[in-house]
Amino acid sequence: MIFTLHERLTEGTFNEGYEDRAGVFRKTEDDICVYAKDQVTLQHVPPPVRELEYRLQLVCDFANDINSEQGEFNPPLVRAMIVHFMMGYDHPFFDGNGRIARTLFYWVMLKAGYDLMKYVSISRVIKKKQESYMTAYLHTETDENDITYFLYNQMGMVKQAVSDLESYLEKKSSELENLSALLDFSPLRGKLNQRQLALLEHAMKNPGAEYTFKSHQNSHGVAYQTARTDLMGLADEFGLLN
Repeated sequence: MIFTLHERLTEGTFNEGYEDRAGVFRKTEDDICVYAKDQVTLQHVPPPVRELEYRLQLVCDFANDINSEQGEFNPPLVRAMIVHFMMGYDHPFFDGNGRIARTLFYWVMLKAGYDLMKYVSISRVIKKKQESYMTAYLHTETDENDITYFLYNQMGMVKQAVSDLESYLEKKSSELENLSALLDFSPLRGKLNQRQLALLEHAMKNPGAEYTFKSHQNSHGVAYQTARTDLMGLADEFGLLN
């Protein structure tokens, strides 16, 4: 599964001559290393290629909670963060390791039933705080692989991402309330029937939704001609639909 994900995530991103690196382990001659922003300071040398298959299997087993000791409980969020760390640490691929690491983070969370995480963007937060993200890796590696540094950093990233989602939802909710209020006091309210008003309210809550004569007919249980008249009125007479 991981190789398939990597192939899809990196499709069309490799330079000419390196297209065959998608969905396969990096090669010994790739000489993959992680450098600081100055592109001079060496920060991390991933494990050798000969260890990758074994290490990736360990990551998969851990992600699936296989071989855990009886009675041991690893919170899904912590497990997801550790999987994220290990994929970044091992750098099993020529490129796209960050993308696959974040994808597996989401996979672990969604598999555990945290469906809301599909709407939480940690990538955007990591991009804004790239330096602290890399420093967390460095501190972990230089302090006897104490992953607490990375977990603490990632917890902050997740909290920020969740907060950003909450702010976005509050903003959209406020916008909908304002639009509904405008509609309540609009001169159109006296000119539109209840079916047309219901459609407009639905459209405000579902930007990009498409409406047809047939769908409007089915939604309100009216004749086809009535549905057509409703939508044509909104489109031609009031210019509210395209």
